[in-house]
Amino acid sequence: MKGYDYLARLFAGLAVLLSNVMCAAVAYGYCALQWGGRYAGYSAPPGVAFWLCVPYGIGIIICAAMARFFHKKRPKPV
Repeated sequence: MKGYDYLARLFAGLAVLLSNVMCAAVAYGYCALQWGGRYAGYSAPPGVAFWLCVPYGIGIIICAAMARFFHKKRPKPV
């Protein structure tokens, strides 16, 4: 059953990819809010960008849990 091994690797890769995308999205949002606060008159502080970590974090936790589930489900070599 190579399917479980494939799925475990797929979800582990998705968890890593989501963590990298989260870092980029939060950094961009922070910089945009910082610039907007100084020059465009935004009222939200730059720290609001860190709330983007919540949905990404939930997705990372789900992907990591799925990877662990499929890793434990795969048959062990004899």
